[in-house]
Amino acid sequence: MLGRTLREVSAALKQGQVTPTELCKNCISLIKKTKYLNAYITVSEEVALKQAEESEKRYKQGQSLGDLDGIPVAVKDNFSTTGIETTCASNMLKGYVPPYNATVVQRLLDQGALLMGKTNLDEFAMGSGSTDGVFGPVRNPWTYSKQYRERSRQDAGDDSHWLITGGSSGGSAAAVAAFTCFAALGSDTGGSTRNPAAHCGIVGFKPSYGLVSRHGLIPLVNSMDVPGILTRCVDDTAIVLGILAGHDPKDSTTVRDPAQPASIPGRVDVSRLCIGIPKEYLVPELSSEVRSLWSQAADLFESEGAKVIEVSLPHTCYSIVCYHVLCTSEVASNMARFDGLQYGHRSGVDVSTEAMYAATRQEGFNDVVRGRILSGNFFLLKENYENYFVKAQKVRRLIVKDFVDVFESGVDVLLTPTTLTEAVPYLEFIKEDNRTRSAQDDIFTQAVNMAGLPAVSVPVALSNQGLPIGLQLIGRAFCDQQLLTVAKWFEKQVQFPVIQLQGLMDDGSLVLENGKLTSASLTQR
Repeated sequence: MLGRTLREVSAALKQGQVTPTELCKNCISLIKKTKYLNAYITVSEEVALKQAEESEKRYKQGQSLGDLDGIPVAVKDNFSTTGIETTCASNMLKGYVPPYNATVVQRLLDQGALLMGKTNLDEFAMGSGSTDGVFGPVRNPWTYSKQYRERSRQDAGDDSHWLITGGSSGGSAAAVAAFTCFAALGSDTGGSTRNPAAHCGIVGFKPSYGLVSRHGLIPLVNSMDVPGILTRCVDDTAIVLGILAGHDPKDSTTVRDPAQPASIPGRVDVSRLCIGIPKEYLVPELSSEVRSLWSQAADLFESEGAKVIEVSLPHTCYSIVCYHVLCTSEVASNMARFDGLQYGHRSGVDVSTEAMYAATRQEGFNDVVRGRILSGNFFLLKENYENYFVKAQKVRRLIVKDFVDVFESGVDVLLTPTTLTEAVPYLEFIKEDNRTRSAQDDIFTQAVNMAGLPAVSVPVALSNQGLPIGLQLIGRAFCDQQLLTVAKWFEKQVQFPVIQLQGLMDDGSLVLENGKLTSASLTQR
């Protein structure tokens, strides 16, 4: 049952084939079995079981709240949750228990979802590996998959070459990929939902900026942050989006347009579509395997009658630098609130208020966070403001215009890689510092955040090493439903294989019925 889609499990719950409590207990058991992944910071076992009990009563009375009633979900630990510790994987917020729920969390709970726990991340979501949080790095479930062990000839007893999940929402991605929940919330500021989704072989969706409320998401970069959705198939993403989308009086950046329907059409006429391939995304660092799959995916659209054209996003080469300036500037501003006075960690140094501030921030933040605060404050200095921050804002406007021009020329969806390569071993990943890694890993994803567009990473095939590779589809602003419709068609064509977790899936109980590769799937040439 745990390997089924959200819609299938919802139907099984309604038909009485399984109860919310059974589902909840199975997920808790799996969370404990996969503790070595370090996907969860806090497991809210008692809360989830109580919610399951209430859900069960509703089902018995025939008063189900909807598709999510009784469905286990997980939430990244930078979303506020009433009565459950919210740490952002930082010493600064260890022990902080919010008095309210983030709007997205509340909307899930209002639909009867079961909150399994809070998932691991890079400290304050600053990173692309989920390796820099105070609770330790997250391990990619594919490290332990039959596919990877066989193709890479890894010794099952050798655990030193485990793979990263990507980040910063690596805990949420690992939780979904390892079947411990059916959907998870991530956050996406420069690719933090799409990057780990690609590395963990699941669907990672970043909605249009303003479609989903940010209230209760502890801010990193206010002008780019959006809650992200991680699921095992596009249809499940659409269901969750239907629940989360819509205006929130507590977030003035949300649009007042009516929320989009939860379901996406079963059929799509691909021959009417125009797919754009940005030529600037063909960078030398792109691995040959990803490049090959990207090309095959374009051919797949073309073979179905879609018009596939090369397009130009001329300011792409400036986007990483522009993103760095704007991101660190807003980070510096946002992190000023953590001063040891109102909440979170407070240093024992009491020489003066200034000394207490300084000691609190030194003890509470790691090197990565402090480094970004220093960068941001430098860009915001009076003598630098015009040359850095204001100039970056102007470049951002040009990057937005690049996307507008492409979509106005008739392109419906852009097709790009999500990441440069497949997931790499942790020991290899940490050879580079966080800033260098983030600049490399965000190359295909951060421009979308600056432009406020919807984007989704869809897993397409396994590499020669037996690891997932994802491709990204980018849509027009607020055309999230159209984007997911195309993504669903694409997902159906590629037929990505189901992860075979050794030891957990020997009985086959977690394998999807349609989990086999078909002749239509993309393969490595």
